[in-house]
Amino acid sequence: MTHDAVLLMAYGGPQRLAQVEAYYTDIRHGNPPPPALLEELLGRYRAIGGASPLSGIVERQRAGLQRELAERGMALSVYAGMRHIEPRIGQVVAQMAADGAERLVAIALAPQRSTSTAGYREAVERAIAALGTAAPRPLFVESWHDQPRFIAALATATAEALARFPDPTRVAVLFTAHSLPSRVVAEGDRYPHEVARTAGLVAAQLGLARHSVAFQSAGRTGEPWLGPEIRDEIRRLAAAGVTDLVVCPVGFVADHLEVLYDIDIEARAVAAEVGVRLERARSMNDDPVFIAGLADLVVDALAGPSHLWSAPARPRDSQ
Repeated sequence: MTHDAVLLMAYGGPQRLAQVEAYYTDIRHGNPPPPALLEELLGRYRAIGGASPLSGIVERQRAGLQRELAERGMALSVYAGMRHIEPRIGQVVAQMAADGAERLVAIALAPQRSTSTAGYREAVERAIAALGTAAPRPLFVESWHDQPRFIAALATATAEALARFPDPTRVAVLFTAHSLPSRVVAEGDRYPHEVARTAGLVAAQLGLARHSVAFQSAGRTGEPWLGPEIRDEIRRLAAAGVTDLVVCPVGFVADHLEVLYDIDIEARAVAAEVGVRLERARSMNDDPVFIAGLADLVVDALAGPSHLWSAPARPRDSQ
């Protein structure tokens, strides 16, 4: 019997302030950040408690997926690797090989496909090339922006946020995802279309009368990034008469800086300035329906051919 295993892959985040500079340098392809940008990022991490909770959440997702698969009669080991912090994806793939994995299902915890998510595949392929004949065969899950249980879990979280308002039918809903440089769209990246489809499926499931899509957390690269930017969209909605707003970050599946600071602090401050009450839909984290959706991805990948990412890798810049 072939020994199968699962690899969850995430961007990573510093677990203490002392790691922020090295983390930011890694994101910047080995270029240390200017002191002003480093201090700004440190300030953001201080504002959310001094660290990113991402590593701990991904561990809960990993453990939850392993339990879900076991309950389905699939005794698969599930591993987790990060792009920009320990444990690195390459190290984890080597450990999987050492543990006897012959096939691995690789899932990036980024629902919508983009040139950025191709970087996860590249990290796996580098590790496999280094292992040679001892390497497991990868089965890459290409995109899961419309996975039914993922959509259902997002819809539930959004409905819970809407229920915090006296009249949910009067509340506007704004779906967000991480921005990317505008040039990638000109080069054929389908990412914004997949973000829009995720949002549209959630809106349809909830029967929303109105919703919009915005992008957030653009990098400091001096070039145009995808918009509308979340803060600009909040101002536009306020000018159109919106006073109650739910923000659902469909491009993120865990609490981390882009959610806890960029939405909960920065976007909420803009909303308060323009007289809008902003409530955020909770992140997926280890939501059981979401975890069951990840298990469905594993089952499908093992049952059929691998779905190889064909877009060239272009690592995403952070703020």
